[in-house]
Amino acid sequence: MILTLKRIYLPTETLGSLYDETSKLICKTMELRCGENKSSTDYSVASCIPEGTYEFIKQPPQESRPYGYFRCKKVAGRNTDPTTGMSRILIHRITYVKDLLGCIGVGGRFEDLNKDGVPDMVESGKTLQWMYDNLPETFTLKIVKKLA
Repeated sequence: MILTLKRIYLPTETLGSLYDETSKLICKTMELRCGENKSSTDYSVASCIPEGTYEFIKQPPQESRPYGYFRCKKVAGRNTDPTTGMSRILIHRITYVKDLLGCIGVGGRFEDLNKDGVPDMVESGKTLQWMYDNLPETFTLKIVKKLA
């Protein structure tokens, strides 16, 4: 299965729409702003991953992350997890862009929850659970810039 993520780049974050192979909308996405593929434990320094094609694998709940999620196999220029050998880039649930360190957050829609003028994510847990229940064990994600 090949999914397509179409992005728009804002000064504060990167917003997107994720589509299936029939161009049906799966969910909305939120990532850090575009910034030269930087890794950091500080969300104000880290950036979204570059446009390109990536392989993702379904991951079961863990003690530190008690819900199913997806992990990217490899992202050039990013560190890998010493235990799994895969990247640390995940698709997971979020509310605010500050909840990200280079990963892709998913949800049902955008809304400015904390009234700071920056879009936040709504219905993230519900959306991620639907994806976990309905997407295959592995899939390809093609990330592109949304054309006007």
